[in-house]
Amino acid sequence: MSRHQLAASSLGPGAGAGAGTGAGAAPWVPVESAETLLVTGSDVLRGEVERIVAASGGQLRTVADLREAAPFWDSAAGVLLGSDIRELPPRGRSPAVLVGLTGDGDSLWHLAAAMGAERVAVLPEAASWLAEYLSRSRAPETGGLVLGIVGGCGGAGASTAAVWLAHAAAREGVRVLLVDGDPWGGGLELALAAEETPGLRWPDLGDASGTIDPRQLADSLPVAGGFPFLSWPGTKERHSGVDHAAVAGVLDAARRGFELVVVDIGRGWDALRTFAWDCDRVIVVAPALLRAAVATARLLQDLPAVETVLVVRGKPGAALDAELIAEAVGLPLAGIMPDVRRAAAATELGRLLDTGRQRNVRRFARLVLDFGAGGNG
Repeated sequence: MSRHQLAASSLGPGAGAGAGTGAGAAPWVPVESAETLLVTGSDVLRGEVERIVAASGGQLRTVADLREAAPFWDSAAGVLLGSDIRELPPRGRSPAVLVGLTGDGDSLWHLAAAMGAERVAVLPEAASWLAEYLSRSRAPETGGLVLGIVGGCGGAGASTAAVWLAHAAAREGVRVLLVDGDPWGGGLELALAAEETPGLRWPDLGDASGTIDPRQLADSLPVAGGFPFLSWPGTKERHSGVDHAAVAGVLDAARRGFELVVVDIGRGWDALRTFAWDCDRVIVVAPALLRAAVATARLLQDLPAVETVLVVRGKPGAALDAELIAEAVGLPLAGIMPDVRRAAAATELGRLLDTGRQRNVRRFARLVLDFGAGGNG
């Protein structure tokens, strides 16, 4: 695995053009930036998006329904689908972002999953994020990979896998950030024995808005195991949550500042909604059990339409094998997570990083990182 495998490798087409001066030479005309396509019949949504696109210096084409959108879909720099559109997009034409209004509530994410959207923008709160997203879509740059890890059922081992993957990537020289995406998980920093390490935690970023400088973010975070991490506090004190817009801003800065961002996503609906929908790829971890396979299949209905693979946690005497579970769930099998003796105790004692140095764990992490890097770079 190389650093370059973990970063997006394709750049947008150049805009350079030369103007001839001889007779018959065509006059030079500036190349227009690609349009953003908005599909909505809502005047309110159209007005919100028009202001955002204008502020980002782009061009917008608005159509009322999917039939009118078809001729422009493939050539658009980005496709925004309004929450008022309830028809499924044409096969193979998933919208990039589902846009809705604050009053849409949790149903917006369920609709996004059904429509096959990759991102969700709740307006007007996510206006700054959407403006930056549209700017990147018109002039894409190389950026890091945001990799989400989520348990297919409770106790699957997603947090352990996230720590192991971040630790393995750091050992190979990758600029990696580990993010705790479970506000109610007790604080991932406890598993790293880093609760006293100075640096920012999530509540410190609750009021973050607009563009966050990637270097300042990296310099302000605590470090454990050779990599920085962003955790919820491992204390008994109550903390206020961080809204989706703030999380999106932080993860966007992380994507620009790191080659790999590993997000340990909690299984609660709020954690899925807040963190999973800003990931570029998702790894689902599930034990080799029938009930875990059923729970995993249900979980997939709430995940964004990004590349998703399965890691099966192996255990001696498991009733089902990994290939059978992957086939039943309908996900590619990325690897088998070793069942490390006393891993749970190591987590409680803050020694999870020590288990990551075992040979079978290093082999597992390398295989999964290589699988993810070669998926669709």
